Order: sequence, then structure tokens, then C-alpha cells
Amino acid sequence: MAGNTLGTQVFYDADCNLQALVGKKITVLGYGSQGHAHALNLKESGMDVQIGLREGSKSWKEAEEAGFVVKETGEAVKGADVVMILIPDELQAETYEKSIAPNLKQGAYLAFAHGFNIHFGKIKPSADVNVFMVAPKGPGHLVRRTFQEGSGVPCLYAVYADPSGDTKEVALAWASGVGGGRSGILETDFRQETETDLFGEQAVLCGGVCALMQTGFEVLVEAGYNPVNAYFECVHEMKLIIDLIYEGGFETMRKSISNTAEFGDYITGPKVIPAAAKEAMRGVLKDIQDGKFADQFLGDYAAGYPYLNEQRKQSAAHQVEEVGGELRKLMPWIKK
Repeated sequence: MAGNTLGTQVFYDADCNLQALVGKKITVLGYGSQGHAHALNLKESGMDVQIGLREGSKSWKEAEEAGFVVKETGEAVKGADVVMILIPDELQAETYEKSIAPNLKQGAYLAFAHGFNIHFGKIKPSADVNVFMVAPKGPGHLVRRTFQEGSGVPCLYAVYADPSGDTKEVALAWASGVGGGRSGILETDFRQETETDLFGEQAVLCGGVCALMQTGFEVLVEAGYNPVNAYFECVHEMKLIIDLIYEGGFETMRKSISNTAEFGDYITGPKVIPAAAKEAMRGVLKDIQDGKFADQFLGDYAAGYPYLNEQRKQSAAHQVEEVGGELRKLMPWIKK
């Protein structure tokens, strides 16, 4: 039954009523990582699900082969009771204006797996539309695999607009239907989910970690060390450490490493991440909170991604990628 974890309300399958979705026509827009997982899991939970894609989508055949009726986005929205938008953030506002809003029935439920476009005001549904979010805290392939194994990935859920009065029940049913109720469905809001998600990606998980590994590699190579050694010590072994933290936190990781490594952890960590780095992180958070990052990202998209494409080009040409590619050839057990 429902509980409380560190002040956050948590729901489980026993607290959810799948009947809130039974009999409703559900449209999932997109059939990528999250799209295929949500659609298949809901279908196997007994729901009536169809897929909406743009004309010419590479996923069209795949979705049909999985047993779904597939329609062009606007046609798939027509008559749907619940529409879940699982296409890239930068495509959502334009798709909403052109294909979703003109076809969305009165009183429908509009759903998201990330609050970006609602929170930053890029999508503004009409007053009669119910709006909720179900955000599994894992990539789509994991959402799908754990569901098939009988477990599930924890989900965040939030309600933004509730003119019908039952949007929470519908949101919880969705989260349960994709497997979240097997491990826990945690209550949040669109602001919290959006801003913490963007900050985590930028300052820690992607931007922070990648910059840290690449810089460490560069320091060793520039000091004359073998790039192979530098790669193993600064990049390859990151997964080993993260897996230990994932399984039992910092304490488990530190119990698993040598005393030498742990001593170095404590004495050197603050040198690499000093107070100035924390201030820089606060600056990153401010840019997220005030919408500056969202506007930068969407502006780059509108211009054809000049910045993103240049960064991809530079990253692909870096020595760390060349070395890593060669070393992975020695490890056939690593799946591409």
C-alpha cells in the first residue's frame, strides 16, 4: 500500500486501478526507446493502444510488426481519450500545434514522460485538457525488459491540470500499466522533474562525468603516459565504480576499493571539485530555472543544430574515442 519515502508519497500496484484506463482509446506518439516500452507494456496490461508516427517514420514497420495499428500523428490523435507524447523534446511544441491540438478531443488526457515543454510554456493545452506525466527512471529498453521479467522501473508521476477530477487515477493506472507500481510510483510535479532532470544530465551524469573522464585522460596523456593506461584508469573503470554505487551507495563502493584508493578519494576529491565547481553548478541550475538553457537548446534546433553538430564532430575526433574503440575490440563481451 501507499507509503512515504523521505517525504515523498510512493504508490504501488495495490494503490492503482487499471480500470481507469480500461475502455479508453490510448495513443502513444513515438515508437523509440520510451515509446515502444510504454506501448508494449500497456498493451500487455490489457489496454487498447495505437501508435502515432510522422509519415515516413523508420519505426512504422517495427510498430506494425509488434501488432499495433499505426497512423499518422494527427489521425492517431483523433478520437483518442489519452495521448502520450514520447517524441523528442524539440519536436513536441511544433507537433502539438500542427497535429495534436487541432485533433485532440475535448476533455482528453495529454501525457508526457518529461515536463520540459509544459514547464517552460512551449506547449499550452486548453483549459478542458487533463495533463499528467509518468516518467520511468530508466531507459526504455530497461522499462521493457524489467516488465517482461515481472518487475519494473520506478516511475515519477505528476498532475498538471485536472479538469475531469480523475487525472491522478489515470496517471497512476498508466504508471502501473508500464510496470512502475511493482517497484514504486513517486509523486512529484512538473517543475521538480524538469529542473532536476536537466541539472542531473548537464552537471553530473553526462556533462560532468564525460568532461571529468576526458580531462583526466588528457592530463595523463599530456604528461607522457600511455593512452591505453590513461583510458583504462580514467574511462573504462568508471562503470565498475558506478555499478558499486548503484548497488549500495558510496559506502559499498568504498568498502570494495583499496585503502589507497579510498584515502585518495577523500584527499583529492575536494581538489578536483572545489567550492568554485559548486558555484558553477549553481550557475547551471540558474540557467535551467530561468529558461535560458531551454531557449538555447530550442534555438540551436531551429537553426539546424550548428552547435550540437559541431560538438558531436569534435567529440568523435578526440583521441579518447579512438583509444576506446580499439580497446573494446579486445572485449567481445561488451555489447554494441
